[in-house]
Amino acid sequence: MVEEIKNDGTLLAIIISSKFEKEGIAFFTPNSFSQQLGYMKREKNYVIEPHVHNPVKREVVWTQEVLFIKSGKVRVDFYDDEKTYLKSRALEKGDIILLASGGHGFEMLEESEIIEVKQGPYSGDRDKTRFEPVNSNKINIE
Repeated sequence: MVEEIKNDGTLLAIIISSKFEKEGIAFFTPNSFSQQLGYMKREKNYVIEPHVHNPVKREVVWTQEVLFIKSGKVRVDFYDDEKTYLKSRALEKGDIILLASGGHGFEMLEESEIIEVKQGPYSGDRDKTRFEPVNSNKINIE
């Protein structure tokens, strides 16, 4: 229900299946990440007290993004930092993925809606380096 995609010990992504369920609260990301990904399941009438967040200075060096698959089916292709293709996964409605490191590309296998959350604002061409995708005959969906 929760899968870590790794390459040589480096965490590339965390995939949380739409079928994941757990009582209480669970966090999936290490404290070193600039994004925190968590899950809560609380019973009816559970209260989270009103609060504000205090200013805490944080330094963001690498962009990490979280994608929520609202509808459809999406193939995610994973690459290492040298742009070498590693493997692919298919995500469906309700699945969530945190992209932590390495490279990635996407193909919509069905008409899809995706909600993206990442550090911003988007910096245009300074924000990413684009490269040629893997040849379609080499796609390996695990």
